[in-house]
Amino acid sequence: MSVIEVADLVVDRGGSRVLHDVTLSLSAGRITGLLGPSGCGKSTLMRAIVGVQVVRSGTVEVLGIGAGSRTLRRRVGYVTQAPSVYGDITVGDNLRYFARVLGAGDHRVAEVAGTVGLEPQLESRVARLSGGQRARVSLATALLGDPEVLVLDEPTVGLDPVLRRDLWQAFRDLADAGTTLLVSSHVMDEANRCDDIVLMRDGRVLAAEPRRQLLERIGTDDVERAFLTLIEGPPA
Repeated sequence: MSVIEVADLVVDRGGSRVLHDVTLSLSAGRITGLLGPSGCGKSTLMRAIVGVQVVRSGTVEVLGIGAGSRTLRRRVGYVTQAPSVYGDITVGDNLRYFARVLGAGDHRVAEVAGTVGLEPQLESRVARLSGGQRARVSLATALLGDPEVLVLDEPTVGLDPVLRRDLWQAFRDLADAGTTLLVSSHVMDEANRCDDIVLMRDGRVLAAEPRRQLLERIGTDDVERAFLTLIEGPPA
């Protein structure tokens, strides 16, 4: 079943075209990796999907509803690259505040803290946490409403290998429980953890299909090699 439908999407920013007629469809209960170099339009596409990006033309539907609709507020979680939490209060206070905003029960605070491994930091001020821990607080706030769709903009950037592994395991557990995840990255090796792949370059989608199908089609076992083949052609 398709959860996200993007059709002929065009976005201009600052007088330049950022997205060129992007069309793709994302399936339920799967991890889709949105991959491509920095500046290729990944964040703009994600902003359009969560309904906070002005678009020139085209359509974006999430769960069968126009992106940005108020009815999607609790059903879609969004984590930006920069941690979007309050630094002058504790982790627990942040989570309790956002739980009230989302209308989630207080029991969700302990549950999401456990999901992202933040139980020991619940009484710590966010400003005193490491960058990786602050990123996990942002992820935890997005999980409070138990969203059906989770949009994560480079959630593992700057994290150590152990934390990256643990977060990806959390993403897999969420997908196995039925959540649909769209995860952007410019690190191609993270593609191996995804079910489906969307490859972007210069505001265009080069490929959007299951990872295994993409690798078989290109004739490689490496997503980075598949990406290079799509933009440069097969090696001589």
